[in-house]
Amino acid sequence: MVIFSGKPVSASAPNRTSEAVRTRSSRILSTLLAPCLAFAVMANAPAASEAQVRATPQFTAASAPQILCPTQVVGNRRIPRESVLARLFSRPGDQYDPAMVERDFNSLWNTGYFEDVRIERVDDPNCVQMIVYVREKPTIREINYKGLNAVSVSDVLERFKKAKVGLSVESQYDPTRVKRAEVVLKELLGEHGHQFAIIRTEIKTIPPAAVALTFNVKEGPTVKVGKIQFTGNDHVPARDLRASMRNLKPIGVPHSIFLEDILPRTYDASKLDEDAERVRQAYRDRGYAKATYGEPETNVRNAGGINPLTLRPSTGKRVDILIPIEEGERYRLGGITFTGNKTLNNAKALRSQFAIKDGDWFNATAFGKGLQALQKAYGSYGFINFVGTPTPRFDEAKHLVYLDIDIDEGKQFYISRIEFSGNTLTRDRVIRRELMVEEGQKYSSQLVEYSLQRLNQLSYFENLKVDEDVETRQNADAGTVDLLIKLKEKGKNSIGLNGGLSGQSGSFIGLNYETNNFLGFGETLSVNANIGDMSRNLSFGFTEPYLRNKPVSLGVQVFTTKLDYNPAKSYAIANGQSANLTNQQNSLLTNYNQSSTGFTISTSSALRRFLRLSGVSRLGLSYSLSRSGVTAFNDNTRNVFSTLAFRSGVAGQNSLDGIVSSIISPSFSFSTLDRGVGPHSGRDFNMVIQFAGLGGNTKYVAPTISFRQFYPMKGLRINKEGHNVLAMRAQYSSVYGYGGQVAPPFARIYGGGENDVRGFDIRSSSPYTFVPVRQLYNLTNPDGSLVPRDPTNPSLGNVQIPLPLFNLSSVGADTSFTGNVEYRIPIMNQVTFALFTDFGMAFDTSNAQLRQSVLGLSQLNAPLYGCPQVVNGNCFGGKQVNFPLELPVVPGTNFVPRMSNGAEIQFVLPVVNAPLRIYYAYNPLRLYKDVAPQLPVSTSEFRSFFPSNGAGNYTYAEAVRLYGGQNTYQFREPRKTFRLTVSTTF
Repeated sequence: MVIFSGKPVSASAPNRTSEAVRTRSSRILSTLLAPCLAFAVMANAPAASEAQVRATPQFTAASAPQILCPTQVVGNRRIPRESVLARLFSRPGDQYDPAMVERDFNSLWNTGYFEDVRIERVDDPNCVQMIVYVREKPTIREINYKGLNAVSVSDVLERFKKAKVGLSVESQYDPTRVKRAEVVLKELLGEHGHQFAIIRTEIKTIPPAAVALTFNVKEGPTVKVGKIQFTGNDHVPARDLRASMRNLKPIGVPHSIFLEDILPRTYDASKLDEDAERVRQAYRDRGYAKATYGEPETNVRNAGGINPLTLRPSTGKRVDILIPIEEGERYRLGGITFTGNKTLNNAKALRSQFAIKDGDWFNATAFGKGLQALQKAYGSYGFINFVGTPTPRFDEAKHLVYLDIDIDEGKQFYISRIEFSGNTLTRDRVIRRELMVEEGQKYSSQLVEYSLQRLNQLSYFENLKVDEDVETRQNADAGTVDLLIKLKEKGKNSIGLNGGLSGQSGSFIGLNYETNNFLGFGETLSVNANIGDMSRNLSFGFTEPYLRNKPVSLGVQVFTTKLDYNPAKSYAIANGQSANLTNQQNSLLTNYNQSSTGFTISTSSALRRFLRLSGVSRLGLSYSLSRSGVTAFNDNTRNVFSTLAFRSGVAGQNSLDGIVSSIISPSFSFSTLDRGVGPHSGRDFNMVIQFAGLGGNTKYVAPTISFRQFYPMKGLRINKEGHNVLAMRAQYSSVYGYGGQVAPPFARIYGGGENDVRGFDIRSSSPYTFVPVRQLYNLTNPDGSLVPRDPTNPSLGNVQIPLPLFNLSSVGADTSFTGNVEYRIPIMNQVTFALFTDFGMAFDTSNAQLRQSVLGLSQLNAPLYGCPQVVNGNCFGGKQVNFPLELPVVPGTNFVPRMSNGAEIQFVLPVVNAPLRIYYAYNPLRLYKDVAPQLPVSTSEFRSFFPSNGAGNYTYAEAVRLYGGQNTYQFREPRKTFRLTVSTTF
């Protein structure tokens, strides 16, 4: 006997739902009451025969106790039998109850898993057998889209997810969800200019219990915005009103004369009211406080005309828009008053939150920002539920508007509990020590915002936002609030391969391990080893950010490095070809290799809290001790290191070994950056001063000051969400020796390269200096043959004349300034495009910082120069030359500005764990000139260094040609640069 059955009811016919339920209920009641009705009939009828009684099992079963047998399930395929039985309220051994059976039916039906549910009762001699027949809804095996061109399938799936359609492969087929998907898909196409799209869904059955859905899309013509016109705009030009629109205005050059409306946008009817409201806001920002607009009128027409890009007739549809305006009168701000402010009763302080002044034209946007600032001000005092309700009063005679703000302060809240979620590794105390709010103190929205800023700068978690990742639970009666900070930890360990190509290090490869949250205590442990064409580095570091749970950090690093400073080799590696430099060009370069081994220990502490309200400020101190050795690659570099007075009492080749640098570096930093890596907003300021001296044999002071600012570019037509970033950096550096010494050449400043001014080669943008040398020059006959010391004994060699000369060399600068501006556009995850302008100038401010050592100068001045007389191959008549104590700077190479403009694309590669950059730079400012060599003596004195015979005359002429100004030095910095590198500028 069937006691209950049911079938799905169409969602499109709600009136039939209750009717269908009533029908099922009537069937249920008639079935359940059948035994009772039979009993009543039999009671009033004649006695039935024995055969008739047996033919009526309902009566026999009803007259005895009815116990349920184990329930059977029939028809299930995908859903397990146990899952169906788990939904039933009745259990084997229970008394049979019709109401319980109805509950079982409703429980199964309400799951939404079945198209049909039927429960039958079969009476056995000892119990009642319930049989549940089900027919499952089919499963969606495929979802296809045909004719979809305007949007991608991924866009459709993302919109389905956002609209909570619930339609996906392997989900159950539901006709209502399919209809919902059609509506959402049509809305999406409408946003992309296809207002007349037609969508029909084809459903194909796949035996035994699955379906395939195919959305057949006819997108129809592309609908774009046509003319946008206004009526009633007597005082505000139509172009200004169109400029205030964001979604529908044409793409062009804003505030131009004839390029205002170049390309039309796709028409989206859902955005029309939003843009009309922006037009009204544009009026209210100009003082028209009562401006209103009527219902926008639209007119659909064929496009017509010529497409400016293809120069062909335009196709598709155009929607002309007409917005009626009622401007009203223009008002100035008469004043702002406050009522209801009990706790903060300083009206002047409240008024200061509004930038708009009395007497200015009323500006609704500026006033709205003032209300937001007022809300933040109250929030910093714990008034979470602050509400400020402005009421305007108009003085029509004077055209003034007064704003009366009724303040409802609400209750002042205190923090009861602070909890965290998502920190599976990071200890709570590591997070709490970065917070600027504590349990029990007054709630402050400003301090909560700064606390998240500090957490973001740790780079332990994904970027946190106040409105998304902080949940507040208020207890209005107790005046308390609980904070829940939702965290999502980043991977703390970085183990992998790093490498690439850079201007200073050349090509390199290495292995690194780093954890920025060691054991969840916030400690940093790093091991780095790499080797390449021009560099070798091995280092081990450990940093404890909170020493003994105090806000004092301590870090230790041990290192050994070897680096080649070789611009010619760097150029060859970076450009994939040899620089092919001439001997003269090579002589200008400072090429050397420096090997260093040492350690650094550093500590820093946050400043007092009241100094950190708008950012994170720290004072630091570090000490570094290293021992270095220098190997020069050419005579020019060797002369520079041997000449400069950077080591007291040591000169010549001995000055290149055993260089001990003992450096103490106090530092100060301030940061409001929203994140540690790839900042999006905020600024930071860093200052460090290196004092080298105590315990070492070099003495110099090197201050460096750097400032960075990052602006999210919100509100732009192409960047509505503010993902693009305008980034700026300014940096000042200098280095000065003291105590009778100058800074060593490797500590001086060398400009150029991808780290400061990208269009120039690494370490190439510095002033040049004249370095004195003692050069042996062969005495040559007019026929080109060399004059031998002894014609009878060629093994004695040739006659060589010692000459005093100046070599040109780049020994770095003592001061530099660098400025960088970038506009960064994120393209996709880990890929960024940027437009940049770099400016830099490295220069010498004091010749005293190019002072030669007394010992080194005496080694140059002591020998005799010249060979006016040659007797038996020996020189006679030479004389001493007094070289200048301070090296002179080459005229025209100091105070030379450099500038690069260009574009780059940056990929952050997970394998090498470093940013790979490809950039092109054009250099409008560069060093491009010829410089004549100079002699340390006059021309007449220089002539006296040579014999007065034919060989002397010829040799003198050749020497003057090479060293006396006839053969100029050519400085040719590149006009443009295209480079691949692994590095960052700032």
